[in-house]
Amino acid sequence: QVQLVESGGGLVQAGGSLRLSCVASGIIFRINDMGWYRQAPGNQRELVAVITTSDTTNYADSVKGRFTISRDNVKNTVYLQMNSLKPEDTAVYYCQAKNRLYRSQVSWGQGTQVTVSS
Repeated sequence: QVQLVESGGGLVQAGGSLRLSCVASGIIFRINDMGWYRQAPGNQRELVAVITTSDTTNYADSVKGRFTISRDNVKNTVYLQMNSLKPEDTAVYYCQAKNRLYRSQVSWGQGTQVTVSS
């Protein structure tokens, strides 16, 4: 069974840092592009960062210079290091896996809450 499990969310003051982790099982991790999305109450889910199978990265303009996505293909884990957090970063953060060979195979984690207080 495909399973993506996020962890690392929590409550932090503005200017602080958090590191999110997503452990994948039931997929061939190395052939999947991995991404982090977030959804705040009343808003649509938006792409935060993506890292491809070849380690190319892309970020939303709102997080460039503050967030870093990385992956460990031995541990089947993708990370999101979040620095200089702002209240507008408050959202549920979701991990996504997308198979590059079979693009219809897309999986989502259950989400982890990040709350940034001012």
